[in-house]
Amino acid sequence: MTETTGRRERKKAQTRQALADAALALFSEKGFDNVGVREIAQAADVALSTLFQHFPSKEALVFDMDADLEAGLVAAVRDRPAGQSVLHALRDHLTAREQQRGDDDDPVHAAHAALVNSSPALREYARGMWLRHEDALAAAIAEAAGVPRDDLAATALARFALECPSLVRGGHDLRQLFDLLEHGWGGWLTDRTHRP
Repeated sequence: MTETTGRRERKKAQTRQALADAALALFSEKGFDNVGVREIAQAADVALSTLFQHFPSKEALVFDMDADLEAGLVAAVRDRPAGQSVLHALRDHLTAREQQRGDDDDPVHAAHAALVNSSPALREYARGMWLRHEDALAAAIAEAAGVPRDDLAATALARFALECPSLVRGGHDLRQLFDLLEHGWGGWLTDRTHRP
């Protein structure tokens, strides 16, 4: 039974990878908007229904990290070192993730980033993908703070943290955003509005 289950899972993983590879190749060659899901299924030699068993939408073919994102965010809060604040744990986790993406010289990663940036639909999907994790992250923050799960401050911090990666594109430093959250906009705004 275990051998059959293992074989079935390997076959599913191979099909999923074949679909993702075919999609990336076609999107890179023709552009995201010029490729249909039927063409991707044909390139991967699977039925269209099989494609949708693995990926709920065309945009999902470009992003195969959704579950890992949520697990990483929640772990950053729950598994943070003793004495480290939730705010600093999230800052460090997101900063490390951005640095890893920025330091990556892998041409596949560069092609993926270019593809996402080439399409408004993909940029919006990426942003939405992050925001889907708001409830899980807010629950982890609330648990760490010892407040009810629906606490507004926990939800606001989760939303802020999840918006940060989309705000720092183009060379901005994510840590500056967390500094604003930690120290407030009051001083920052006062410094800039009371200049002679």
